[in-house]
Amino acid sequence: MNSTERLYQQGKAAQAASATLAQQASDARNHALENIAQALEAEQGPVLEANEADYRDAKDAGINDAFLDRLLLTPERLNGMAADVRGVAALPDPVGELMESFTLENGLEVEKRRVPLGVLASIYESRPNVTTDIVSLALKSGNACILRGGKETLRSNTALVSLIHRAIGEAGLPTDAVQFVADTDRALVDVMLGMKQYINLVVPRGGAALINLVAEKATMPAITGGVGVCHTYVDRDADTEMAARIVFNAKVQRPTVCNALDTVLVHSEAAARCLPEIAAQLNGAGVEMRCDHRALSILGPGNGLNVVPAEPEDFGQEFLALIASVKVVDSLDDALTHIEDYGSGHSEAIVTDDADAASRFLSEVDAAAVYHNTSTRFTDGAQFGLGAEVGISTQKFHARGPLGLRELTTYKWIVRGTGQVRE
Repeated sequence: MNSTERLYQQGKAAQAASATLAQQASDARNHALENIAQALEAEQGPVLEANEADYRDAKDAGINDAFLDRLLLTPERLNGMAADVRGVAALPDPVGELMESFTLENGLEVEKRRVPLGVLASIYESRPNVTTDIVSLALKSGNACILRGGKETLRSNTALVSLIHRAIGEAGLPTDAVQFVADTDRALVDVMLGMKQYINLVVPRGGAALINLVAEKATMPAITGGVGVCHTYVDRDADTEMAARIVFNAKVQRPTVCNALDTVLVHSEAAARCLPEIAAQLNGAGVEMRCDHRALSILGPGNGLNVVPAEPEDFGQEFLALIASVKVVDSLDDALTHIEDYGSGHSEAIVTDDADAASRFLSEVDAAAVYHNTSTRFTDGAQFGLGAEVGISTQKFHARGPLGLRELTTYKWIVRGTGQVRE
């Protein structure tokens, strides 16, 4: 059997398992998730050993620090993954949820109920924790899944999927509900994207090249997005200490992820007051600030700060590193225009004590998540109380923002009658 035939066999097996899984009681699916969480805590040795080998090979290959950070697993990260799985298990079960019901004049009783999508496929790159996130959300929402991780995480993902299969099998669920594509041949991505008879939804997680490939070639519905060019706008009525704290968190707390800050916009009336404090904190964390000429005139060379003149391409850039572009604007309107021109529709924030300015920003910025006086780092399924996420959608159909349980369901109409026929 060649690789393509094997992949089609996996698709067929996932489809069959999804029909079985959709009929399982919530307790059975939650039991499987608890088994996975326990295994992540108690069986860390093989996973960490596999991840160490992946990490070493990636580092030897000269892969950048941002990628290595996303690749790395530690006991603490595995425990965090277990906590996320339990968080999903604790959420209300969306399967069978009554969305609305009514009775027509002819006596027909009509219901709209949530049902699983069927088979979810995900193509993702360097983060092994995505494996358990997707599996937990898929199982909880009654869906099977087909996983295709990057070659750099092959050992890690193989160890995780082995653990997952044992856990869900012990809970009495079909192990075919979780399929892992272990062949790293990139041609199989194109094959997967053509398997619309077996896959109901595909979600890529990775860089722009992967996302664009899926958007172009997927024959089934695809949710694309996740490229985050995220701004924080410091308005003229911003509290200086709050602004510095929010900008620092958004940039530094984890700079290699899609909801990290890329550009700081500062109102000209607040720049002299706020920029030095913001820059001092960023500088202490080793952030390179690429400043327009007005910001540079305030922070300029000779002040001991890591500042350089910004190039045009530094705006609209997702850095995924300890780099931020900085621009001074003259008004809220200018900030809104800049975000419209350079944002990716991911996450945008305003820091201000002006309620009217905040209201305009939250209303007018076209992004999946908009924030007032808080960090863009909260754009995350777990942080939103969704347990975990399959990815972040920056499109508008059928889901936007973190893809949680409800975004992995569809619905069907159930109609009950007493013999009515249409005239």
